[in-house]
Amino acid sequence: MKHRLLMTAAAAALLFTTACSDQQVITPHEEQVNITLSWWGNDQRNEYTIAAVKLFEKLHPEIKVKCNYSEWSGYQARSDVQMVSGTEADVMQINYAWIEQYSPDGKGFYDIQQLSDHVDLSNFTEDELSYGMQEGSLNAVPIALNTQSVYINKTIYDRYGLDVPQTWEDFFDAAKVMYGEVYPVAMTSKSSWFFITAYAEQVCGKQFMTMNGELNFEAEDIQVMLEFYRRLIEEKVMPQVEYFERLAPEDGIYAGIVAWLSDGSSYCDRAVRNGYEYIVTDYPADAASKVGDGWYAKPATMYAISKNTDHPEESAMLLDFLLNSTEMADLQRIEKGIPLSDAAQTYLAESDLLKGMQYEAFEKMNEYSEDLAVISPYFENEELIAAFRDASNAVLYDKADSTEKAEELRNTFAEILAEARG
Repeated sequence: MKHRLLMTAAAAALLFTTACSDQQVITPHEEQVNITLSWWGNDQRNEYTIAAVKLFEKLHPEIKVKCNYSEWSGYQARSDVQMVSGTEADVMQINYAWIEQYSPDGKGFYDIQQLSDHVDLSNFTEDELSYGMQEGSLNAVPIALNTQSVYINKTIYDRYGLDVPQTWEDFFDAAKVMYGEVYPVAMTSKSSWFFITAYAEQVCGKQFMTMNGELNFEAEDIQVMLEFYRRLIEEKVMPQVEYFERLAPEDGIYAGIVAWLSDGSSYCDRAVRNGYEYIVTDYPADAASKVGDGWYAKPATMYAISKNTDHPEESAMLLDFLLNSTEMADLQRIEKGIPLSDAAQTYLAESDLLKGMQYEAFEKMNEYSEDLAVISPYFENEELIAAFRDASNAVLYDKADSTEKAEELRNTFAEILAEARG
């Protein structure tokens, strides 16, 4: 992944003139083509995506798009069935991990490279497209990139006379000053998995797992993770992940949040409206590690085309519209993260729509883009995270020795990953 500069105004004007002229051409068709589009999301996402589809149909009256959408858990469950039965949508929003899950040989989705006459892939760098490459086939195109970001309530840190934390120990020093009145940082179970793994990778000098999902940590490395979580809780740096409260940042109960880049606004905006100043700080590191070591980036979400589609060209036209059109950029803005498409990103920049906590986190990610590792599709396996949470609580409440638990947990991790790899 590399830092991508915004295009010049002249280049952007030329791009959009070309893009718009392409979109406005309505090709006569003798018969209607029906395709399907599926996605997950909240009401806001549903509304703007439906509006975008209507604009697409207006530009291409020969194509009719049927929309299928739901919230995440329902979407995932339905997609599991559809992918097995070959009844998935022609164009679909997919999770990054699904490429490995449904297309280990690269043949589970349509190769979008074969449709480059209809999808302008020049809006994306090779590094960005590599997230969707599988065995030489472009299975999906990332909409935006995501990473865990550290959001700090500077107002609270200033109140206690503290600098914004830069190292792991800074959080513990802050907890001593805050006296348990406020937590220096808080996070969900999944975010804590990234936070703690980043610390352990820096301390142990190795990655938790390989890209293909093979465990790279030994028992002593996992013990570092268990002991670090116990210290975080016992020294009141953060609440237990089970007690994390999503709305607490706006009440000033937490002085910091670790969360996805794409969630920055949802966590911080209400707090800002309550008079707090939030900033995105550097990824924690100690003197022996570079800033960014142990932290990962991944596609926030992706679009793919079904290998079973009867209408690949029309599906590709819709895909291009969703990724690159100014119409979609204007409707979607940064709801799915900062778009990677040069065309979409330039339009948002020229329209003064690239701002807020998400954009600040995006700029921080770009600042350290050379140091952030590409995440393995297996890293976010929910069984791994649940197993670590259970083991951490056993150690926290003195129900298990960390040495013995680490050995047991390593075996559990290895079994989960072996099963996931098939």
